[in-house]
Amino acid sequence: MPFKIKLRQFCVVLVTAAFTVAGSAAFAQNNNGKPPETQKPAADVIKEGQKKIDEIAEATRTLTGAAGNPECVWLGRRVASLLWRDDLDTAFRHLDLYDRFGCPSAHIQATFRCLVRQGNIDPKAQETLNGRVHACWLNPGLPPTEPVAAAAPAPASDGTSAK
Repeated sequence: MPFKIKLRQFCVVLVTAAFTVAGSAAFAQNNNGKPPETQKPAADVIKEGQKKIDEIAEATRTLTGAAGNPECVWLGRRVASLLWRDDLDTAFRHLDLYDRFGCPSAHIQATFRCLVRQGNIDPKAQETLNGRVHACWLNPGLPPTEPVAAAAPAPASDGTSAK
């Protein structure tokens, strides 16, 4: 019997020591009391939140029917963005929620068609994608934008080559 008690005490001490070492290693990471550089100031976070609220309110005023409901605007814009970025699995999960809220699936189709007609977006400029999705959500019938390369006319050729 005393052997079992000593073995049990040994295990308790061993587990306690393991947790103490692991905990002290986590606290030992030195950040010099500075917040991580990736955090934004509180004012910027508040401005971004207010901007999103304003965009949803604008969509509610502009659109008629269920496509203007705040939950439809939020989910629909996310679905369009995810489809553009080829994240189909996540887009379909959001689309299921979109349908569950009774939002019109035809508006997603029209918005995505508008995005495709607008042409490529610089993948590094995330705000450009969000702005374009918002514009297409408000007006899916936006005319296509002209590509920059097409702005310069190609030289005319009569089928012969100069040598």
